Amino acid sequence: MGKTTGFMDYFRELAPRRPVAERVNDWFEIYQDFPEAKLREQGARCMDCGVPFCQTGCPVSNLIPDWNDLVYRGRWKDAVRQLHATNNFPEFTGRICPAPCEASCVLGINQPPVTIKQNEKNIVERGFLEGWIRPEPSKLRSGKKVAVVGSGPAGLAAAQQLCRSGHAVTVYEKADRIGGLLRYGIPEFKLEKHIIDRRLDQMSAEGVKFVTNAEVGSKIPVEDLRREYEAIVLAGGSEHPRDLKVPGRELKGIHYAMEFLPQQNKRCLGDIIDPDIEILATGKRVVIIGGGDTGADCLGTCHRQKPLSVHQFEIMPKPPDERSPQTPWPLWPMQLRTEAAHEEGGVRDWSIATTKFTGDSEGNVRQLHAMRVGPPSKFEPIAGSDFTIEADLVLIAMGFLGPVRHGMIEQLGVQLDNRGNVATDQNYMSSLPGVFAAGDMRRGQSLVVWAISEGRNAAAAVDSYLKAQSMRPAPLASSATMASS
Repeated sequence: MGKTTGFMDYFRELAPRRPVAERVNDWFEIYQDFPEAKLREQGARCMDCGVPFCQTGCPVSNLIPDWNDLVYRGRWKDAVRQLHATNNFPEFTGRICPAPCEASCVLGINQPPVTIKQNEKNIVERGFLEGWIRPEPSKLRSGKKVAVVGSGPAGLAAAQQLCRSGHAVTVYEKADRIGGLLRYGIPEFKLEKHIIDRRLDQMSAEGVKFVTNAEVGSKIPVEDLRREYEAIVLAGGSEHPRDLKVPGRELKGIHYAMEFLPQQNKRCLGDIIDPDIEILATGKRVVIIGGGDTGADCLGTCHRQKPLSVHQFEIMPKPPDERSPQTPWPLWPMQLRTEAAHEEGGVRDWSIATTKFTGDSEGNVRQLHAMRVGPPSKFEPIAGSDFTIEADLVLIAMGFLGPVRHGMIEQLGVQLDNRGNVATDQNYMSSLPGVFAAGDMRRGQSLVVWAISEGRNAAAAVDSYLKAQSMRPAPLASSATMASS
C-alpha cells in the first residue's frame, strides 16, 4: 500500500449531500462533487490488512485494496481497469449498493471503514469523463445465439459478458424502456437515468440487441425463443409483491410501491401518466408500510411530490443505533440506517402492525388502523396500543415473494424451489436444458450487486455450455443407413 499510515492520518469523509430544502424541489442526484485531493486521501485509508475481508464481503469480489491504492496514487485509468475486471456496472453499485464491503472492512473493527462505495463511484465517473470506458466488442463470433429475458442488472450483466464472449445476444424487456428495476424501480434522485443510457450505448456498440415491449410468455411465445436460440437466460426479477391481507385492502388509494415508483420515473423521462391511473402524494396524508429500501424510495419520492404528511411504519422493532452484538464484524450489521429520504422529513415508527383500513362512501381509503406489537416471530399485540391515523394514500412496500409465475414461467414449466424461485443446478441451469436463470428470479429479492454477480456467473455457465455443445461429435450413422449406402 502506498500510504501505510493513511488510516491514522485521515478520517473518513464523504461527499456532502445537497441541502434538504434544495434537493426536495428537484429530481437530481443528492450528492455534491468531492475534490480529487480528498478522494485520494480516502483511498489512502485502505490498510495493508493482509486478508481483505472487503473482497469476501463484496458479492462480485471487487479488487478493492488494489483500486483504493490506485486512487491514492492518482492512477485513475488503472483503477478503472481494475474496477471493471469484476464489475460490469460500478456506476450503479457506486450509487445504490448498501456497501456490504464497508461492513466487512478490517478498519471498521474499531474505526469508521474506508469509503469504498464513494471511491468506486468516482473511479467509474472519472473513466467516463476521460473517455476511457469504450465499447469492447469481441473479435471472434461463435455463431451461437442467446436470448436474455429481462433487462435489469442481472440480465444486462449476463448480456454484456456473453456478447464479449462472441455470442449473438438479444435482450427482451417487457417494459417500454431498457433497465428493469434500475429504470423504473430506483428513483431519479438516487440514479439519474442518463447513467443507464450511456452504458446501454456501450453495450449496443458491442453488439447486444435490445427489444422492448416484448413480454415473453405473452407477446412472444416461449416456444419461439426455444426454437430460435441455443440458450436462454431468465433474468426477469422478483416481481410478485407481498400483499397486506387485512380488511379494507380493496379500498381505492392503496397501492404497491412498484405501482407508485415507476410512474414518477416515467414523469421524469417526459411521459404523461393517464389521469385515471395516476398515483400522486401531492397534498395527501401518506402512509408507507415497510421500512426497507423500497419504503425509503417511496418516502423520498413523496417528499418531492409535496404531501400533507408522511408516516413510514415497520413491523420489526427499531434496530440499535450501533452494530448489534448479534452481528459482529465482519457480518452485515444489524443497526439503524438513516437514508437521505429520512433526513428529508416524515415520521418513522417501528413495531407497528396494520389491522385494517376504513374509507368513505365512495370507496376511498381514509383511515389506517394499527397496533403496536412485540418482537418477532410472534409479533404479539400489545394491549391498549391500538390507534388510528388519517390516510389518503397508502403505499405497500413489504418486499417481494418471487418471480411472477403466470406467463413465461408457467409456459416453460421450469421447476421452482421451495421459495417459489426458479430452481437451478450449480451451473445456473434450470430443469430445462439450455435454459438458465440469474438474479432475483433465481435467488429471490436481493441487492443490485448480487444481481450483477449472478448475471456474470450465469454468463460464464452459458458460455461453457455452448462451447461444450459445439465440441460434441456428430452422431454415428445407423446400421440401416450404412447398409443402404
